[in-house]
Amino acid sequence: MENIFIIGGASYNSVITLDEFPVAIPQTIHNCHFKETIGNTGAGKALTLSKLGFNTTFHSLIGKDSFGEKVTSFLQEPNLNFISDIDPKGTERHLNIMNGLGERISIFMNPSSDTPEIDYSKFEKEVKNAIYIVVNIANYCRNILPICKQLNKEIWTDLHDYDGKNEYHQDFIAAADYIFLSSDNLPNYKPFMLQQIANGKKLVVCTHGKGGATAYTKEGGWIETSIIDAYKMTNANGAGDSFFSGFLYGFSKGYDTKKCMQFGTITSGLCIESELIANNKLSKTIVEREFLKYYVK
Repeated sequence: MENIFIIGGASYNSVITLDEFPVAIPQTIHNCHFKETIGNTGAGKALTLSKLGFNTTFHSLIGKDSFGEKVTSFLQEPNLNFISDIDPKGTERHLNIMNGLGERISIFMNPSSDTPEIDYSKFEKEVKNAIYIVVNIANYCRNILPICKQLNKEIWTDLHDYDGKNEYHQDFIAAADYIFLSSDNLPNYKPFMLQQIANGKKLVVCTHGKGGATAYTKEGGWIETSIIDAYKMTNANGAGDSFFSGFLYGFSKGYDTKKCMQFGTITSGLCIESELIANNKLSKTIVEREFLKYYVK
């Protein structure tokens, strides 16, 4: 199994699902689907990649509280080594309001600390031993970027709903070799992708929800993939992280970008059929079977 190190992004979330977002007026909503579960971008990637056979080490901040205990319990999975530092602010918590289209309003009820006291040198061993490094955009993670560069490690990052100008993301953009993002807040995404390849990035991938995904390669090629309609929406939380993870699975096999994106499409499709941020049934066997089903004629 290949080693992967992921840093940043675990929370304990409340998730409310409605047929449609409520109108912004005072009202009472009598019926919804509600659950509490682990969330956030690092946890989603760690759970998915460990199920896909990577020897996964994942670091995040958690509080010394019951929510941190719940996050830890969710991460007790084969191939997954969860390491953490205590966040004095407590475990990060989100309220996610979902609609029937899979769209989300995310409210940070308790954000994590921006500048926790961490000895970053302790991560050097994990970075050295990892084939792949995934640095998520939690603020504390920017301090590991110089260590990755010093050790000559390529960085994968996910900018999520980056708008093309937010200064918060610039350290991550500058350091990354492989960039993923969503077009939610960047509908004119192609100029950004072109610019990043011109700046020396090896790959940029932009996801569009039901609109599929677009990649732009260092060779100057545009590659598009569509969703698989056979996967039926139950819960969209974690779909982007699952796409990222499926792509990386294909990349680790030496597949071309088109095939990697097809694996990302499969893992995100399996994700939305689950109530969780990573489908419990996910495995290498299942994604390879699904690839043959949908892409091999």
